[in-house]
Amino acid sequence: MMMLFHLRRRFYLLRAGTGIQQAWTSSSCFFKDPSSSSSSGLVLQSQSTDVFQNLALEDWIDAHLDLQQRSILLLWRNRPAIVIGRHQNPWTECNMPAMRRAMIPLARRRSGGGTVYHDLGNLNLTFFASKKAYDRQRNLKVVTEALRRVCPDLDVQATDRFDILLNGHYKISGTASRLSRKSSYHHCTLLHSADRSALSSLLRPSCTGIQSNATPSVPSPVANLTDHAPSLQWEELLEALVQQYNSEFGLTSALTPVSPSDESLFPGVGNMEAELRSWEWTFGKTPKFRVETQLELRDKQLAAGCSAYLHMEVKNGLVESCRMDIPANWLPLRLSSTLSEVLLGERFCPHRAAAALTVFLRSESGQLHRRLCNLCEVLLAVMG
Repeated sequence: MMMLFHLRRRFYLLRAGTGIQQAWTSSSCFFKDPSSSSSSGLVLQSQSTDVFQNLALEDWIDAHLDLQQRSILLLWRNRPAIVIGRHQNPWTECNMPAMRRAMIPLARRRSGGGTVYHDLGNLNLTFFASKKAYDRQRNLKVVTEALRRVCPDLDVQATDRFDILLNGHYKISGTASRLSRKSSYHHCTLLHSADRSALSSLLRPSCTGIQSNATPSVPSPVANLTDHAPSLQWEELLEALVQQYNSEFGLTSALTPVSPSDESLFPGVGNMEAELRSWEWTFGKTPKFRVETQLELRDKQLAAGCSAYLHMEVKNGLVESCRMDIPANWLPLRLSSTLSEVLLGERFCPHRAAAALTVFLRSESGQLHRRLCNLCEVLLAVMG
């Protein structure tokens, strides 16, 4: 049995320099020589609704398949999730306390662009091609022409920003891309019937006072396709997209389901998924930023309050420097200085910071303890 396992695994692995391509049938995966195939394209549909598995599948295809002679369209949907761009700051892009309450995950993709909300009412399309064949406008033409095929009355147009607008105003598709040395992928969303109330409540900052060079999202009014075409079904939308993709690129590809967690088809994809799930990737890759904000402090028992100021620098998701300007008559300087030192090197994260501060809080009692507790609560709130 072990020998059969290794033979099967070897059968599925791509080896550099062989010129052999991987292709799928509806029920299995096999290698083909592209010169003997009537089609040089694939249309895949992920059977997973896990955002990390689907992003990992994107990375696997980009890293392992030779796209010089084959183009690929991947269609995928996710359970509710927030996805930020490669160079974005999650604390300025999304409401993380609300996400935790709703148990909605945050994922950082490897492409640029802005933050998007995903749920099962949103379709994601990823166009894979060689770097030479990279053409976002042509890809968006596939989407707009497919929509005109199923809903002729819809006014849909691609913009110079590579978005798709409905009726010249409502954004129904956003776009992002990644170019490697020889390959490229361009992915876009398509709002069919997404929860727009969740989108608006979750895509708002967790923290005020952040100064950063991270890529900001550009807010836009959005709409679902079903707002204007209530009878539009998923099946006819997918069929139209596959037909238009084949027509645009001269292919004859059928829609093929794949499981992105299948290591026999995608060796090593689990490691890619694990990296995407890690704190080091999701938060640690945030561009360096500063937090400069006012803190409102209060001792409830004595009805005594004051304003303080926080100055903090965060690099790789870790507190690099911290200073709190707090009136000495509210909190002795030695305590505010010690508290700042406790945070150095800690993750800019309320859970990890709370664990570090718990030990420090035990060092005081009475009025100072109450005020330190209030200060810590305010600090943790700043961290989202």
